[in-house]
Amino acid sequence: MASKVCVVGAGVVGLSTATHLQEQCPDAHITIIADKFTVDTTSDGAAGIFRPGSSFRCATSEITRQCLDDSFYHYRKFLDDEAEAIRAGIKWISGYQLSSKYPGIVRNAYLESVLDEFRPCTKEELEIYPGDWKYGSFYKTILIENRRYLPYLTEKFKSRGGVIEQHCLESLDELGKDFDVICNCSGFGARELCNDITVLPMRGQVFKVNAPWVKNFLYVDYDTYILPGFSSITLGGCRQYDSWNAEVNKYDSAAIWERCTSILPSLEKAEIVKEWVGWRPYRYCVRIEKENFPTKNGNTLKVVHNYGHGGYGVLSAPGTAKYAVNLIQDFLPTTSVPLSKL
Repeated sequence: MASKVCVVGAGVVGLSTATHLQEQCPDAHITIIADKFTVDTTSDGAAGIFRPGSSFRCATSEITRQCLDDSFYHYRKFLDDEAEAIRAGIKWISGYQLSSKYPGIVRNAYLESVLDEFRPCTKEELEIYPGDWKYGSFYKTILIENRRYLPYLTEKFKSRGGVIEQHCLESLDELGKDFDVICNCSGFGARELCNDITVLPMRGQVFKVNAPWVKNFLYVDYDTYILPGFSSITLGGCRQYDSWNAEVNKYDSAAIWERCTSILPSLEKAEIVKEWVGWRPYRYCVRIEKENFPTKNGNTLKVVHNYGHGGYGVLSAPGTAKYAVNLIQDFLPTTSVPLSKL
């Protein structure tokens, strides 16, 4: 009898986990249950550039590196097929990281180890943009636009027979009778679903603007960034730890606008599409582990957790999904034969 697996959450982590599980266990019946989808998820507003920071960590440095490697090469493979990459919202993007303060800000040990091009800025490049820039790096990395990538994953999941249900869970207990294994990709929702008070909101706020003349990304010092996507430019940002404010804050708006237009004055004439606020599901360490989860009636559920990615959910989702699926397979009675790649 085929195993029944429920993935809780339909953000980029949940969808990545569900589609990878389909590839590895094609005979399993997989259902995604979530209260929010696509444009209503935190993933939808994410800029999606592949740029891991030092605050992204898994249980060990080895697992962290493996998840980043698996994610990078997952996205890198799309770029071998231009049409498929466009459908999925994935592209190469080049740009600059600048600082007037510290040389370490413009370095990234992981990117320097995997990218074909990551180099210090020349003196002339440091003078391209207004400001007293003492340090800078130029590199070419990958951008993943979730406005395309989330529908792409959803379509793939459904085409393989996956089931999607909209439901606001109050407890994982609700799933015990219907599923053999539950994969908890609920992001910030894990705070309530498994009483994990270490999951906290890291508030972010951005502008989405039309400025098709902007081709390169820019990161300036800490939280100022300009990221060209397929259809709009993301201007940000802020990282407000343990902030529960879900509304656009006019003071944050003014600060973001001033910082971005000071380094790229042509943005003053850009059309503002919208402003957006989201809570990144911050946790001191991404939780990817198995648990025999105790229910209120004294039973246990077989649960694999995959949440707490903070602001790095988009870039790390394929790798953490792969790791989580390996743990799910440990819970299943038999290991299925993966689908042929031919």
